[in-house]
Amino acid sequence: MPTDVKERPRVRERGATTIADRVVAKISAQAAREALGGVPKGGHPPHASVAVHRDAARISISLELDYPTDVGRRCGAVRGRVRGRVEELVGMEVHEVSVHVERLHSARTSSAAGKGRLE
Repeated sequence: MPTDVKERPRVRERGATTIADRVVAKISAQAAREALGGVPKGGHPPHASVAVHRDAARISISLELDYPTDVGRRCGAVRGRVRGRVEELVGMEVHEVSVHVERLHSARTSSAAGKGRLE
């Protein structure tokens, strides 16, 4: 028998795993909710869009925050949580996490909006 014949790879070494962009987006949105500790009263939950190229992701998160708040600190917490959870759960490198604050929710504005006016 010739000795130069290559052995076939073991079963567990063959194949590939592909993670859909929408799965990474759902994980990202959930991680953003976790970082924020919930959704502002009258607000919408965070939404994520993702671009995956090979094993690296660029993530964009849109969210709403309570007012007043430390916007920079909260956005930094979201970026860190999203990056960490995607790397941990998917094993994908995260090159960028962009956070877009769509709206600030004030308790004062919310109560006034119910009366038809903003103060």
